[in-house]
Parts: sequence; C-alpha cells; structure tokens
Amino acid sequence: MKTVSYTYWKSKDFFLGFINDYPDYITQGETKEELQENLKDLLADLESNEIPYIRKVEQMQVA
Repeated sequence: MKTVSYTYWKSKDFFLGFINDYPDYITQGETKEELQENLKDLLADLESNEIPYIRKVEQMQVA
C-alpha cells in the first residue's frame, strides 16, 4: 500500500479534487469518501500506461 497526496475543495454540491502528481485530471464525488474512491480509480487509470500524453509533476534537487 502506498500513500498518495491529493488536493480537494467543496463546491456547493460536490467535493472536487485531483491527485497532486496529476493536477490536470480532476474528479468529483457527492461525499469526501466518494471523491477518494473516484481518485483511486483515476490513479489506477493514469498509472496503467494506457492513456497517452499524461503530464506528471515531480521534484528534483539542484545545486
């Protein structure tokens, strides 16, 4: 099991969010729990390597 960071916010009717490594891909849920389940499904799709041209955010160290 791994830990994944995500960002979320509440609109009037939904919780919206994205996985921090993949900020271009937003999903939603009526509850925070549903949002988390949708984020897990989204992560599985993104990491399957079946979707082309996925942009990812990473960090590197510079001197």
